[in-house]
Amino acid sequence: MSLLEARSLSINFGRLAAVANVSLQINAGEIHAIIGPNGAGKTTFLNLLSGELSPTRGSLYFEGQDVTTWSPNRRANAGIGRSFQHSSVFEDLPVRENLRLAAQTQFPKEFGFFRPTDRYRNVGERVSEILSDLSLAIPDEIRAGELSHGEQRQLEIGMLMAIAPKLMLLDEPASGMSRNETLDLIAILRRLAARHTLVLVEHDMDVVFQLAQRIFVLVNGSVIASGTPEEIRASPAVRTAYLGEED
Repeated sequence: MSLLEARSLSINFGRLAAVANVSLQINAGEIHAIIGPNGAGKTTFLNLLSGELSPTRGSLYFEGQDVTTWSPNRRANAGIGRSFQHSSVFEDLPVRENLRLAAQTQFPKEFGFFRPTDRYRNVGERVSEILSDLSLAIPDEIRAGELSHGEQRQLEIGMLMAIAPKLMLLDEPASGMSRNETLDLIAILRRLAARHTLVLVEHDMDVVFQLAQRIFVLVNGSVIASGTPEEIRASPAVRTAYLGEED
């Protein structure tokens, strides 16, 4: 059984069909990518998966359960985690504190008044595990706002890791990164794939073709092709509609 399944998922903004009858399955333990030209509906589709938007038509199933009407918080609690195009870290707080705040949500019964959060062993262990998975070789007291753009994107992914989602929806994770930062990101996502199912919306084709096991191509809100990286590279429809090539 698939981890996530969209059935004829659609959303209209007035007369504009931003996403039109998209049906796809996300298998557990795999890295999936959603690609397409600007305005294809990729982020809108990700918003439908995370619950930021409600579909006009169609349905969504997570672990076999209909979650179409669930709120973003309810989906997050069920195991669907989401990052956004723009960094959403707490810039005035240290790196470790950003991770600690996210990790606390996994141990709600252990927290009470009048006890510093860094005294909680489970949270501290979780934060240390995440830092070891990231490539952030920086002092703990450094504020998130002092990090480079690429480091902030890494931290945001770390915060997502802290809530231990079964499914991670990543919106343009490599956006604005240098080549070296992108290589670090690829290594991090490969490590994450051992424990999480990943869905990437990404413009960087190097990232997509190095990581994804299955790729969906959106054009004008519809899936025009899906398959392995090799199948997508060879698809005439993709070359024409996405790469602007003609046979």
